[in-house]
Amino acid sequence: MDSLKSFDIAQASRVVVKIGSVLLVDGDTGDLHRRWLDAVCDDIAAMRKNGQDIVIVTSGAIAIGRQPLGLSDGSMRLEEKQAAAAAGQMRLSQAYQESFTRHGLAVAQVLLTVDDTEDRRRFLNARTTLDTLLRLGAVPLINENDTVATQEIRFGDNDRLAARVAAMISADACILLSDVDGLYSSDPAQNLGAQHIAVVDKIDDEIRGMAGAARPGYGTGGMVTKLQAAEICTDAGCHMAIALGSVSNPLSALQGGKPCTWFVSSAEPKAARKKWIGGTLEPSGRMVIDDGAVDALNKGKSLLPAGVVAVEGNFQRGDTVAITNRAGHQLGKGLSAFGSADAKQVMGKRSSEIEGILGYKGRSEIIHRDDLVLIT
Repeated sequence: MDSLKSFDIAQASRVVVKIGSVLLVDGDTGDLHRRWLDAVCDDIAAMRKNGQDIVIVTSGAIAIGRQPLGLSDGSMRLEEKQAAAAAGQMRLSQAYQESFTRHGLAVAQVLLTVDDTEDRRRFLNARTTLDTLLRLGAVPLINENDTVATQEIRFGDNDRLAARVAAMISADACILLSDVDGLYSSDPAQNLGAQHIAVVDKIDDEIRGMAGAARPGYGTGGMVTKLQAAEICTDAGCHMAIALGSVSNPLSALQGGKPCTWFVSSAEPKAARKKWIGGTLEPSGRMVIDDGAVDALNKGKSLLPAGVVAVEGNFQRGDTVAITNRAGHQLGKGLSAFGSADAKQVMGKRSSEIEGILGYKGRSEIIHRDDLVLIT
């Protein structure tokens, strides 16, 4: 478990930070811990200045929204929780915006459901939106869409939502700010001799056995869900940390060497994504490309419409297609940025002609290089 002594967050180009309700909201009054939030936003602003993309997954909407509606914690029905989320989400987003405005940073609210991370087309749409927001310099603020999600289709905790988002955007690191400083061999609240685990490079039955139930309070995720999140992250090539969030400037403290638990992935994010595309998805169609496009792909470039000479099959945007040369030899697989009907219209055309042909701009690439796997 100690093959990696530490992970330098400053080396991560893209980071997901998860903030839990217990850190953000006063358990008695339902008020935001504004000074603490400002300190976290200061940390994130500093990371942005370092050139890092930061995405926040935040809890707290239900906890903040229940008090103004006169709802007591612990006895709310699903529809009351949804109402509290609707009321609290506005206050929550406003608080983040006010804090980041001090640094000249824009905040963009994104509400997701389980379906948005599991349905391939919705997954692709959400990923494109987040990529665009990051490219434009905004800080995406993500929460589960509690107002429409039913009990049967909810994540139920933002630990796993943060992990899904990290996998979606090919993040290098995911930081779960918690009320504990990491994983222990047993519950330290019940066993004073519990040993802190600094690094985990494999999540096995021994590690899973160290998890306990969630502590009482606003939070819905205990160590069990954090380990589930760690498995999602590491499978996607993303390192994940459980770090103590109750201190001021917790991200700076983490970078300064404060104790935490790192779950280490042996893969790179893009490599893990390409492995998923190449090994787990069956093609829904086929694109035949010319020799110029073959050379471009071999040089690590994206597939442009101009290089496609034929489109076969019936597929939708985000579906997997096989890529072959004129002789029929399969070169690889990729996720198409266009459905088959639109792909047939733009094949052989320049990217600048797409909007005039389809009536919308779309992507310049018919398959982006990050969504493409070549057979070696």
